[in-house]
Amino acid sequence: MSTKWILDPTHSEITFKVRHMMISNLKGEFTIFHAEIEAKNDDFTNAKTTAEIDVNSIFTNNADRDNHLKNSDFFNVEQHSKIIFKSDSVNGEISGNLTMNGITKSVILDIDFGGINKDPWGNTKAGFSFSGKINRSDFGLTWNAALETGGVMVSDEVKIAGELQFVKQ
Repeated sequence: MSTKWILDPTHSEITFKVRHMMISNLKGEFTIFHAEIEAKNDDFTNAKTTAEIDVNSIFTNNADRDNHLKNSDFFNVEQHSKIIFKSDSVNGEISGNLTMNGITKSVILDIDFGGINKDPWGNTKAGFSFSGKINRSDFGLTWNAALETGGVMVSDEVKIAGELQFVKQ
């Protein structure tokens, strides 16, 4: 028998960083997302995870940039409004299929299990941190601009990270 764990969105975040103009990192986040874990035990070995991110919730602290990221140059939210992750293995790292912009690729993310604790209201919670890198062009997010001094406006490598808290059902 397995136990279901549901994401607590008020204590969770998903962020990304991408190199901008070859000189600094630009940070962004998704503010609306859901996730569930099905686990046979409380160490989460071989647990199954599903997550869904609402691409329209992208936030980079600049409305014009956010709108550009939503259009067909990048995420094309009119046709692909969700990013979906489904794990196939959890064992010190989490691997699974990531679907973004209508393209599915296998990814492996580092994961750190923070532990389990009860909150003051009696809810059992589990915490996780994850991090990894993806190549955005693998998912058809290929827009770029060449810089006069060489290099490109936006790197292909995107660092992704998250702090996730789940509630035992």
